[in-house]
Amino acid sequence: MSVYTEVSRDVLATLLDNYSLGDVLAFQGILEGIENSNFFLETSVGRYVLTIFEKRAAKQDLPYFLGLMEYLADKNFPAPKPIKNFNGATLGKILGKPATIVTFLDGKCTNSPSLDDVKAAGTALANLHITATDFPMQRSNNLGLDGWRPLFQKSVSRAHEIHTDLVFEIESALDRLEKSWPHDLPKGTIHADLFPDNMFLKDGTVSGVIDYYFAATDAYAYDLAITLNAWCINSECVWDNEAAMAMIGGYEAIRPLNLEEKKALPLLLEGAALRFLLTRLHDWLNPEPDALVKPKDPLQQLACLKLHQTGQTIR
Repeated sequence: MSVYTEVSRDVLATLLDNYSLGDVLAFQGILEGIENSNFFLETSVGRYVLTIFEKRAAKQDLPYFLGLMEYLADKNFPAPKPIKNFNGATLGKILGKPATIVTFLDGKCTNSPSLDDVKAAGTALANLHITATDFPMQRSNNLGLDGWRPLFQKSVSRAHEIHTDLVFEIESALDRLEKSWPHDLPKGTIHADLFPDNMFLKDGTVSGVIDYYFAATDAYAYDLAITLNAWCINSECVWDNEAAMAMIGGYEAIRPLNLEEKKALPLLLEGAALRFLLTRLHDWLNPEPDALVKPKDPLQQLACLKLHQTGQTIR
């Protein structure tokens, strides 16, 4: 989450005229994250989050994202639930940009997850996959395998500014992954961004899973690979195998992996690292001038990618 668009009280009041949410008691920006503008909103009725969708979120994808959150929340999965306005719509507009208001979820994310926290993340991911099995909407993953090379082409001419060997490293990884990527793994709705800052814990229980704006239809095991990279590699790029086994154990307690998924996991981990390397590379070279949060360093994901290439992680 982050803030790119400033919202005055008058602008907020105009938006809230379309909702039955009572009087505003508190309103402030949320500075974490890099994708959209987010604000904490407390009213006499309850607590909410206002999200203004910025450039990366395609307007045609927003009904899918909001529909998924509503579906999961209605199934008692701890997802934020979009609030409907007087017209029954969950998508509105503020300052000419699409926006939504969703329920606020209690709890806190953790920067130093315990093994129990990591296991809970695996269980939450599997529960999301199972809960969304009958979700009727689909969305192609534009940040899946087919999207990586076109995304890299947007940055290739300047990638050397970050690391002299970066073009070679990425092109080599792309060539290998495109030749070997598995295409027949079980698939369905995936979160695709379950980093620690997107999961809330309260009293040792998962109380919220947020930020569904990369969600798509893709392989479940690829989603697990993304989550393993996010939780089981520290800032110094050291792989925590005990944490990885805890996460996989938590996941398989709900949805066991089949043999092909287990065999594919090392390659999927490389692909997950490359995906975030490419998006972070693009964001680093093309920072939003009004952003209040600095883009994340792409070289951390390069180190993650190279770590997996050594074969010293999932075996």
